Amino acid sequence: MIDRNAAARAIDDFLRALGHEPEGELEGTGERVADAWADDLLEGQSIDPAAVLREGSLDVTPTGTGLVIVRDLAVTTVCPHHLLPAFGTAALAYMPRTRVAGLGTLARVLDVVSRRLILQEQIGSTVVDLLCSELGAEAALCRLALTHTCLVSRGERKTSAVVETIAFGGTFATDTAGRTLALMTLGR
Repeated sequence: MIDRNAAARAIDDFLRALGHEPEGELEGTGERVADAWADDLLEGQSIDPAAVLREGSLDVTPTGTGLVIVRDLAVTTVCPHHLLPAFGTAALAYMPRTRVAGLGTLARVLDVVSRRLILQEQIGSTVVDLLCSELGAEAALCRLALTHTCLVSRGERKTSAVVETIAFGGTFATDTAGRTLALMTLGR
């Protein structure tokens, strides 16, 4: 359960600790920041992505070996190491068996998983695991290409850096040829 009042007070205290009184332009910042985190940046914490996927999918006759790909999905997440955002795109691919998900459902599951304090690597593996476990997908992958503001705006300041991760599940985890074909289809 999120305590917005405590979060707002903590942000005000944080500003004071950095030498800024929360007045003038900073008045109300604690509340705005608490609302942004609770309502948007961490909204996925209170949502079960497996339930979203189950509710947004349906049984179909066995589909064979076709590949479903959804790419260029916008992603925003918060890195748990510095509490700074990372943003970019994702591509999801899976080989359905007897259950398929709506395309909007796939995008929503990605949002639910990424709107948490979670590492980029964990986003991909969590989504892939869900596609395999909840849909019974024969194979699945999730490719993320994100710009981490902790790498861009502080420390190393590598302004054009993009971090790419690819998670594989089902037969893509062991079938090199299938995995290679799927990656070629994605354009990488």
